Amino acid sequence: MQAIYQAELAGDGDPEQLERFIAGRLKAAGLIRFCRQIVAGVAEDRPRIDAAIESLAEHWSLRRMTAVDRSILRIAAHEILNGDVPGPVAVDEAVELAKRYGSEASPRFVAGILGRLLAERPPAAAGP
Repeated sequence: MQAIYQAELAGDGDPEQLERFIAGRLKAAGLIRFCRQIVAGVAEDRPRIDAAIESLAEHWSLRRMTAVDRSILRIAAHEILNGDVPGPVAVDEAVELAKRYGSEASPRFVAGILGRLLAERPPAAAGP
């Protein structure tokens, strides 16, 4: 989540800075690979992810959301839409991140949007 947040604040413009950030935060090779996959997946699929989030966030545009909430939502939406992890697990993990890094209202906000995404996602993305 911090890498996605960092990329957004830096304007997605410096991949080397993002790589230094990831390597400086994570030490295990497996975690570094996983983080790179998430960051790349979110970046590659960002237009679809953002459109899905914005369509489900009643009365909220992406730019009105905090950068932390946006980052958390993008990661979870990527996981849900691509079937990388079971939807309920992605939502639970996102809510935990929102509790840790977001505002008091973040967990409920994140859970609401992702709950709608789970309910409305296409059957092919439903996974096992």
